[in-house]
Amino acid sequence: MYWESLPKWFWIIYYLFLLATLGTALFNVIRMRMISLSVITIVLTVSVPIISFTNSIGREKGVNEFEHLVTQLQQGSFWSIYVIIAFLYLLVWWVMFLIRNGEKEVSD
Repeated sequence: MYWESLPKWFWIIYYLFLLATLGTALFNVIRMRMISLSVITIVLTVSVPIISFTNSIGREKGVNEFEHLVTQLQQGSFWSIYVIIAFLYLLVWWVMFLIRNGEKEVSD
């Protein structure tokens, strides 16, 4: 194999995370809750895999996607900074989503 890649279990978890995030964000937009945050989440959930994929195509031989991302982050590449900040935002969004839904269930 010419390029190294991350294990299949990683990709399954990665895409399940993105699909679950996209689904919950769309659900929130439809229910008119956290609309602005959900729209940002939808945009990031769609753009991050596209940007990551297109910028990982030209990586060096023997380097997997994560190693390439870290190397580019150390070099200050804009796309890698965007991807890291976007994933941090998505994690914070999940925390906010779970807290807000937990509050609704406790008050009911």
